[in-house]
Amino acid sequence: MLQVYADNAATTKISATALNAMMPAFETYYGNPSSLHSVGQDAKELLEDARGRLAKCLGCEAREIYFTSGGSEADNQAILSAAKMGEKKGKKHIISTAFEHHAVLHVLQKLEKEGFEVTYLDVKTNHNITPLDVKNALRPDTCLVTVMYANNEIGSVLPIAEIGAICKEAGVPFHTDGVQAVGHLAIDVKKENIDMLSLSGHKFHGPKGVGALYCRRGLPLTNLIDGGAQERGKRAGTENLPAICGMVAALEESLAHLEENSAKVTSLRDKLIAGLSQIPHCALNGDAINRLPGNVSFCFEGIEGESLLLLLDMKGVQASSGSACTSGSLDPSHVLLAIGRVHDVAHGSLRLSLSEYNTEEEIDHILTVVPEVVSYLRSISPVWRDLQTGKRTFVL
Repeated sequence: MLQVYADNAATTKISATALNAMMPAFETYYGNPSSLHSVGQDAKELLEDARGRLAKCLGCEAREIYFTSGGSEADNQAILSAAKMGEKKGKKHIISTAFEHHAVLHVLQKLEKEGFEVTYLDVKTNHNITPLDVKNALRPDTCLVTVMYANNEIGSVLPIAEIGAICKEAGVPFHTDGVQAVGHLAIDVKKENIDMLSLSGHKFHGPKGVGALYCRRGLPLTNLIDGGAQERGKRAGTENLPAICGMVAALEESLAHLEENSAKVTSLRDKLIAGLSQIPHCALNGDAINRLPGNVSFCFEGIEGESLLLLLDMKGVQASSGSACTSGSLDPSHVLLAIGRVHDVAHGSLRLSLSEYNTEEEIDHILTVVPEVVSYLRSISPVWRDLQTGKRTFVL
């Protein structure tokens, strides 16, 4: 049976290029980059080379890159640093969106308990926000705008460059969670007026457990981890040199083939959206125009997403119902609720996320099995029976 991996938003297969780039750091450059002897300094040279290459990928300076364990750590450090800086100036207002990743939302909720006020921008219209939304929410006491580059569940790509320009004019630091966008979209942090950006290696065919935070020179960072003086004293702990090398190699490879991969994946995505749209009583989630190349997110009325995923897996299709970080939760996705899906409909969601490794044959297989599984689940669903008999009213 054909096996189709369509959960690339959760994680991607590591590329051969990334894997090969990691090996010298395991075998040859195995020293601690903080050591003064030659073996350690050889490792440090490799580390700083990787830092410079990553900076070039983002359009920034090497000294503005801090390596982390992943996107969540980078999000935490960026937001908490801006909050502390704002608090010192008597500014305790933050602007974000209602459909951010939990790595952002949970930090904001923590800050709210500490006396900060957060404005969560509405995302019901086009499942996105506008630059005007941000501009209208700005206040004299705003200390941070943190808006994701692209949504991890529904694929909406936000107007980051325009938001960055507004924040620059207002003198407000701007952070973006770029975990889903880096490696899939062309990003230049300077041209887009981004002050801080978070990324994670395993979203673009690099290894897991490694990421980075870009922080514009001049913005102070608050330490999350104290100890040694690694990362210019802002992130203690011996750097994971093999993973860093793999991540940077993976990003360089992704950007080198960005245009061709984007065209291929977008074509597969559009074919999938067109085919799944033929299923009765379904709806596409996310911005239909400003959308990640590989994201396909649907809600199907009258079914449960968990049953859908399990049956699809039995038919060789690996997918998700939303963020992998909350896949164990029985609650409906906060992202789907934020865009206006009612609870019953939000429970029947499916996210298919593609990469350049997917094929036309795999898309055809998905388009065969998804309608079959949806039809079967509806045939045994009392909710679907009530919808058909008029005891309940269709939403989609």
